Amino acid sequence: MKDNKSNITSAINQLSEDKKRWFAVYTKYKCEKYIAEALSKKQIEVYLPIVEKTKRYSKKIKHFAVPLINCYVFVHIQKDEYIRTLETEYVLKFLKNGNDLIAIPESEINILKCVAGETVAIAPIGWNEYHAGEDVEVISGQLSGMTGKIVSKSGKRSFVIDLETIGYQLRIKVDFNLLRPMHAGQLTA
Repeated sequence: MKDNKSNITSAINQLSEDKKRWFAVYTKYKCEKYIAEALSKKQIEVYLPIVEKTKRYSKKIKHFAVPLINCYVFVHIQKDEYIRTLETEYVLKFLKNGNDLIAIPESEINILKCVAGETVAIAPIGWNEYHAGEDVEVISGQLSGMTGKIVSKSGKRSFVIDLETIGYQLRIKVDFNLLRPMHAGQLTA
């Protein structure tokens, strides 16, 4: 009976002895860049999505590189790197579902890379008819490959992207010429 519970726990925690998987690490506020550097020095593969922000003041404009998601970095680890990750200064805990450590699919890490502008753009294709609530896919630009629902067509030109595993919804403004409608899970040509 004890051995059966051990197998269930290892499956739920999704840490593997031989295969690296992505996990989200919760960090101290405004320490994400420091932690990413510290983990890299420990030879732990880390991903911190960074976006550029611009602040306009009365006499100057400043540009900042800030984390896309505050208080989180993403690590690509095996079971033997778990403790070394937790021992890193300002790492508070791993993102869990209850007591279960859940791996983040590679596809969601790729979505974060798209949002952070780390993909190659392709030529846009235009479409005219969209309705609120319609499922669409981004077919060009930095967000290429993402899917979501149109929130509004009138002026805002935005749709919602849901990253289920890490529990975030992003509302992003996208030109409708860069979208393709999806119907019942199938893309239309």
